[in-house]
Amino acid sequence: MLNPKPSLKTTLHALAYLAPLLIITVLFTAWPLLSAVRLSFATRSNFYTGRVTAYGWANFGALWHDPDFHRAVQHTLLFTLGVVPASVLLALGVALLLNRLPHCARFFQTLYFLPFVTSTVAVSLVWGWLFQADHGVVNGLLHANIDWLNDPHYSLLALILLCLWQSLGFNILLFLAGLNHIDDRYLLVAQLSGATAWQRFWHVTWPLLTPTVILITVNALITNFKVFDQVYALFHGSAGPANADLTLTYYLYQKFYIENQTGLAAASGLVLFGLVLLITGLAGGYFHHWTRWLRKDTR
Repeated sequence: MLNPKPSLKTTLHALAYLAPLLIITVLFTAWPLLSAVRLSFATRSNFYTGRVTAYGWANFGALWHDPDFHRAVQHTLLFTLGVVPASVLLALGVALLLNRLPHCARFFQTLYFLPFVTSTVAVSLVWGWLFQADHGVVNGLLHANIDWLNDPHYSLLALILLCLWQSLGFNILLFLAGLNHIDDRYLLVAQLSGATAWQRFWHVTWPLLTPTVILITVNALITNFKVFDQVYALFHGSAGPANADLTLTYYLYQKFYIENQTGLAAASGLVLFGLVLLITGLAGGYFHHWTRWLRKDTR
């Protein structure tokens, strides 16, 4: 039987159980984050010895005046805006269809989930072949002659399509899990009350599915703000034609690993962290008010 009144002994027992996770979190999450914050303000430092001789705002000033950084922020926002809403809506639509096909659901769940567990490099190589200008499948289906991977006007769209396809399966499984947790009796009562299919979806399924929508949207925002593997693999180690696919994470990679500007890399990482925190906070606030409105609307 659980003790309802916590004591020093039970608290120590709980901390003992949590100690391994807390130690791992501090060593591999909190400490690197604090080190990155410290390094972002370092204007003169030795990365290999960890010695910092001067601090200041010079790194953030350099980012403010760097056109490549502005381009990276713009591309990251455009990319996220292109992937997140489309991935959520497409995954929801497919999940609703699969929920009506219980006999084939297992097969299609596996089929849609395969891109998520497949190597990003392998997926990017396949999509690179699909996007070929001369003999690519995409141009064949569109009856067009677009140089997707070498034209700055289309390369970001190619990256969006790749990431949208790759993330679709995981979101579908989450939506199916949310749909399976909705009691069928709610829908049955609504149907017996004369509600149409759209009314049952909007007034019953959608409000009950809101926690899953919030989870998928926030997870998609965080994931797509940090996109890097797909850019590196699809464009063979570059940021696309004329840096058309330069994202914040790829900018950080360039500054740290190629140009050895550790302070600028840490500062850009801190800006990325702040943007993710801001966007997810705004999304959480929006969903909070939206949930309250749905509750009032369904009463």
